[in-house]
Amino acid sequence: MKKFRIGQIVPSSNVTMETEIPAIFRSRETILPERFTFHSSRMRMKKVTKEELEAMDAMSLKCAQELSDAHVDVMGYACLVAIMSMGRGYHCVSEVNLHQETIANDFPTPIVTSAGALINGLKVLGAKKVSVITPYMRPLTDLVVDYIEHQGFEVVDSIALEIPDNLEVAAQDPMNLLEIYKRLDLTGVDVLVASACVQMPSLEAINQIQKEVGIPVISAAVCTTYEMMKKLGIEAKAAIGGELLSGKY
Repeated sequence: MKKFRIGQIVPSSNVTMETEIPAIFRSRETILPERFTFHSSRMRMKKVTKEELEAMDAMSLKCAQELSDAHVDVMGYACLVAIMSMGRGYHCVSEVNLHQETIANDFPTPIVTSAGALINGLKVLGAKKVSVITPYMRPLTDLVVDYIEHQGFEVVDSIALEIPDNLEVAAQDPMNLLEIYKRLDLTGVDVLVASACVQMPSLEAINQIQKEVGIPVISAAVCTTYEMMKKLGIEAKAAIGGELLSGKY
C-alpha cells in the first residue's frame, strides 16, 4: 500500500480546500489501495480583492519552501482567482516559479494550481462552450471569464454571487447551487463549472446537478484533485466528484 503526502498552499481564510480535496481523496481510498496524508502552508488573505490577492500570491513561494521541507509528493496552490487576476496565462508562470523553489530546496515537487487544473479539466473534457458560477465580485468574475476565454473556451454565461468576505464564501450551502445554476444560460454548453473557486463548497451538489443537466459538471476543487492524482502517477478516479473523476473521460 503506497502512501502519498499531499501539500496544499492555502489562503489563510480558506477552510474548504482542506475539506473537499481530502474528501475526494478519501473517497478514492474506498475503491483503490493508495493512502494519503494532507499538509498545508498558509498565505494571508481575508477579503477577496485584487489588492489582497496580489499580496497573497507573493507569499506562495515561502509556502512552497515550507511544504518542500516536509517532502510532500505534490503541491496544490488553492486560489483560482489569485492566479487568474494576475494576468492571462499566469498559472504557467506560477507553476514554474513554485517548482523552482522546490528544486532550490533539493526536493523537486510537482505543482498544481487550481487555475491551471480547471483549464486542464476543461481540455480533458473536450469542452468548447462553458458556463460558470463564482462567488466573486463581478469585476473579478469578469477577469476569470476573460482568463478562461483566453485559454480557448467560450464562456456562454457566468454568475457572480458577489461575496467579498472569504469566510462568508466558505459558509455558503453547496445545495443552494441546485437552484443557482438554473439562472445560467446553458444553451450549447459542454461543461458547467459549478464553483470556479476552491473556497466555495460545491462537492455535495455536483453529482445531482450533473444528473439534472445531463452534461459534465465540475469545480475548481474537483479539477485540482484530478490533476494532483495525475501528477502522482495514480489512477484519477474517486467515488464522488462528478464525471471528471469517474473514469469515463
